[in-house]
Amino acid sequence: MAVATPAAGGTAGGEAEQAEEQDEFDVILEAAGDKKIQVIKEVRSLTSLGLKEAKDLVDGAPKTVLEKVNKESADKARAALEGAGATVTVK
Repeated sequence: MAVATPAAGGTAGGEAEQAEEQDEFDVILEAAGDKKIQVIKEVRSLTSLGLKEAKDLVDGAPKTVLEKVNKESADKARAALEGAGATVTVK
């Protein structure tokens, strides 16, 4: 049992190092929630999409809103979308 503990700890440490090294993130809209119009507005402000394209993206959730952005941009996008009532995942 003592042998399994260091191995598990080493794996967790490796995952933590990998998360620290990640410098590109995807912002994924999981669900629009009750305030769909607000979410569409936020998607338009975060991207260069027009009204129809943003609406289609929100209607087709789960969809990727932003790809390969830095952590700061991903966090801002997540906060804006969650503030509008959406469910968001950052990977």
